[in-house]
Amino acid sequence: MAAGAGLALPSRLLAAEPTASALTPYEKRVLDVAAREASRVGNKLWRTDLIGIADFAQPSWKPRMHFANIEAGTVRSFLLAHGRGSDPQHSGWLQRFSNTPGSEATSRGAFLTCEWYRGKYGTSIRLKGLDEDNSLALERAIVMHPAWYVDRSMIDKWGKLGRSEGCFAMSNSDFNEALWHLSGGRLLFADRIGES
Repeated sequence: MAAGAGLALPSRLLAAEPTASALTPYEKRVLDVAAREASRVGNKLWRTDLIGIADFAQPSWKPRMHFANIEAGTVRSFLLAHGRGSDPQHSGWLQRFSNTPGSEATSRGAFLTCEWYRGKYGTSIRLKGLDEDNSLALERAIVMHPAWYVDRSMIDKWGKLGRSEGCFAMSNSDFNEALWHLSGGRLLFADRIGES
């Protein structure tokens, strides 16, 4: 009977979703930054349940795209590339941010995730910059997209991920998470957050 009762539980309760009490100090900081930034730009957002936090204090070989679920108090993390103009020597560390057209660098600040579209890398998410540091995101075509060079095999072979042209590139296998959970008027915030 106990086994039958277990089968009746909703699958989301059985999922290995982290709980707020199991969060590391770093994950708690990610949630704090997510709540702070959602509050700061709140009236520009369509949805505030889940916030994307791109922590470029972390190297590209670490998961640094965090999906902070404000309502559930959970954090899920994924690999993320930065722009080649932000890392000219290809060290795997973001060296600088830029909002300059043609810089191929990643911008910092708050972005509004907009609609899906079909681009060079397939289905992608348009981003609108909400701060002075990323105000040219639409003009620069800075978007979220999947990319072959964001994969664990790149880290195994080269010790780091490949670089984008300033876009927020995730792995092909993880990008559906962004399509389903981060697009449609939510916040993506990029900066250097801190050590994990």
